[in-house]
Amino acid sequence: MGPAPTGPLPMGPPPRKSRAGIVIAVVTIPLGGLFVAGFVVNRVARAGAVVSGAGFPAAEYRLTVPKTMLSGTHRLSQDASGTKDKEIIDGGYDPKVRDPKPVVAQYATADSATDPGVLAISGMYGRFKDPADSRRKMIAGAQEGDGAGQAVPPRDITPTGSDITLTCQVLTSLQNGTKVPFPMCAWADANTAATVAVVTAATALQDPASIDLDRMAETTLKVRAESRQPLH
Repeated sequence: MGPAPTGPLPMGPPPRKSRAGIVIAVVTIPLGGLFVAGFVVNRVARAGAVVSGAGFPAAEYRLTVPKTMLSGTHRLSQDASGTKDKEIIDGGYDPKVRDPKPVVAQYATADSATDPGVLAISGMYGRFKDPADSRRKMIAGAQEGDGAGQAVPPRDITPTGSDITLTCQVLTSLQNGTKVPFPMCAWADANTAATVAVVTAATALQDPASIDLDRMAETTLKVRAESRQPLH
């Protein structure tokens, strides 16, 4: 028998990055912080300002945080709505929004072991004098979140059969040196306004330009339908 080999042992190629591992890591990203910024960063501070109620719609709908989302495929993992009240109040005063109440929640896929993914909704309900303006502010604010980058610029989408216009884009979030892309859409109406983001094993390693924003818009409408409820 010949002598034992000396020197370092040969090493194979480095292990490929697991899609599931990336998504699990993304679940820890505070996505809600990106979106609440849309209301806070872009607010117009006017100390002591008095605003007339003229032109504001009646309060008829609210946003809720259901235990499941998208017909039960996602389960609530975090509800941070109560912690955002002070952040929104301290953020300044928007003369086009009255009586705002925040809703910030995160959902994980029901089968997170074999199909990891996360859905985040962040917004508020109240009375919105200019919904289109609120929608634009949410989109702009999300781009300014810590570690956020824009991969695909925003565009307006009105899904077939709907009268709701959404604004959608693809953002990236920096996670351990890796830019992870995810689609995000925003809606706003007379009483509710929110952004919705979804990260899946497919989108985590996908070319941002190939992410289907039309499909994301349809998903956002489903989230809106499940979370927007009458006040009475």
